[in-house]
Amino acid sequence: MRRGNFRDDTVDYAAVGATQAPDLMHFPPERSIPAEESWRIGSGEARFQAAGEALMSWTAQRGAGLTLKDVRPASGPMYSGVSFDAEGNAIAPSRSDTDLRYDSDGTPYVGAGTTIRVDGRVSGMRADAELRVIFAVEEPRRVGFALGTVSDSVVSGEESFMLDWHDNDEVWFTVRAFDAPQSFLYRLVPALTRRRRRELFTRYLRAISPLYTTPA
Repeated sequence: MRRGNFRDDTVDYAAVGATQAPDLMHFPPERSIPAEESWRIGSGEARFQAAGEALMSWTAQRGAGLTLKDVRPASGPMYSGVSFDAEGNAIAPSRSDTDLRYDSDGTPYVGAGTTIRVDGRVSGMRADAELRVIFAVEEPRRVGFALGTVSDSVVSGEESFMLDWHDNDEVWFTVRAFDAPQSFLYRLVPALTRRRRRELFTRYLRAISPLYTTPA
């Protein structure tokens, strides 16, 4: 896998991890546009395991029409995130170190601290960006991660992708995000940010769900 020369940058926004805030939709980070959708994508352990494997091997991003380049895992052990109960309270730390896994073309799986470059367009809108995995969670009934912008995006912010296998056996896929317009055009026309986000959500769902159900 080709790797580029990365700058040691931090993410370009302040509210790191805010996609996990229960009140994101009501109190988003300043100047950001929040978004959230949840879909039931099936039921049972097999569905959860298959969706989790797909999610952690970048299937949502590739399915959205984005090209992954220069995937670089963190240079050392990274904190992988926390679990949250239904009220949004942290209940347990996730494991802090995992063995690297690779997909069939040699691309490393999602891992906390991994930096990636994505290139592509979404319905004619630019989707190029350098991104960093803010946290990654792999638990018996919950799998997911969050990506934060580092540079080169028309918006600044974060998006999280979470799979939950509930006690009633249903499997749900939830994507949450907040986007602060950065380019002049997106600041001038905020509707472009919302349109871009809606299209990305739809593509993520098509990539992960065999059912492609209507948003709940």
